Amino acid sequence: MHYYLDFEKPVADLENKIEELRRLADGKDMNITSEIKKLSKKAADLRADIFSKLTPWQKTLIARHPERPYTLDYINLLMKDFVEFHGDRRFADDSAIVAGMAKFKDIPVVVIGHQKGRSTKERIERNFGQPHPEGYRKALRLMKLGERFGMPIITFIDTPGAYPGIGAEERGQAEAIAQNLLEMFTIKTPIISVVIGEGGSGGALALAIGNRVLMLEHSVYSVISPEGCAAILWKKNKNDVGAAEYAKASDALKMTSQDLLKLGVIDEIIPEPSGGTHRNHQEAAENISDALTRHLDELTKKPADDLLEERYRRFRTIGQLQEKS
Repeated sequence: MHYYLDFEKPVADLENKIEELRRLADGKDMNITSEIKKLSKKAADLRADIFSKLTPWQKTLIARHPERPYTLDYINLLMKDFVEFHGDRRFADDSAIVAGMAKFKDIPVVVIGHQKGRSTKERIERNFGQPHPEGYRKALRLMKLGERFGMPIITFIDTPGAYPGIGAEERGQAEAIAQNLLEMFTIKTPIISVVIGEGGSGGALALAIGNRVLMLEHSVYSVISPEGCAAILWKKNKNDVGAAEYAKASDALKMTSQDLLKLGVIDEIIPEPSGGTHRNHQEAAENISDALTRHLDELTKKPADDLLEERYRRFRTIGQLQEKS
C-alpha cells in the first residue's frame, strides 16, 4: 500500500480500484485483464500528467516522501563490500550521517550521506537526518582517508538541515560545518555530490562541495526550508502561516532542480521514475549509477591540481552579477 500525497489522490483512487479488481478476481473464474490494463494505463497517464506540472511546494513534499530511498538504500543498490565507519575520534558517533568505503562498479570509493530512518524508532536514532557536529567531523575524517588512498568520494544529500539543538551548538556545530566547507576545497580526489531528497541549508552544503553536484529530478536544495522562510517573512502568530505561504516561499526560493540548473548551482538533473523515486527504487538507482559512471570516468582522468582548481572556480562563479550596459 503506497503512501499518497494530497495531489496524488486521483491516482490513488484509480490504483485502489485496480487492487480491488485484482482481489475480486483472485481465485475466481473472472477475466478482467483487459479492464485492469485499461485502468493501469489511465493511472500511468494521469500520474505522468500530474508529475509534469508539479509546483515547487509539491516537489518539496515529494522530496520528503517517507517511502523515498535514503542513502543506505542507494548504497545497497549501487555498491558492494560496504564497510561503515563510526565516530569522529573526538566525542561520539552520529547516526544521522552514514560514512564508509565500498566498491562502485569495482572502483573503490568513499561514500557518505545523510540517513533519515524509516520506522519511528530509527528516525529518532537517526535524529530525522539532522546531523550533530560529530557527523560532519566523521564525514571529514572519511574524506581525508579517501584522499590518502586516492579514492573518489561520493556524497548523498538528504537533510532538512543540521541539528540546531543546544548541545550541538555547544560542541561546535557552526565550526564543524565551516571546517568541512574549507577542507573539501583542498581534497585532492574527485568529489561527486548527489541531492537525493531535500538539501537544507549548511547542513546539506557541508557534504556538497563537489566537482560535480547532481540532483534527482524531484529533489530540492535551498538555503532554508519553505516553512522557515514563511515563518520569518509572514509570521504574526503560529496560526497565520500555512500551505499558501509555504507555496509562496517555495516559489521564491528557486529550490527545484530545474531552477538550480538554470542558475548554474548544479551540473545535472537525474531523471526519476514516473511518480518519483519512491515508486521504483531500482530504476532510480540505475539512473544515479549512469550519472555517477559518466562523471567518475571524466573526473578520475584529471590531475589533482585540475580537480582543485575546477572545484574552486565552480563555486566562485555561483551568484555572480552582470551589469547591463
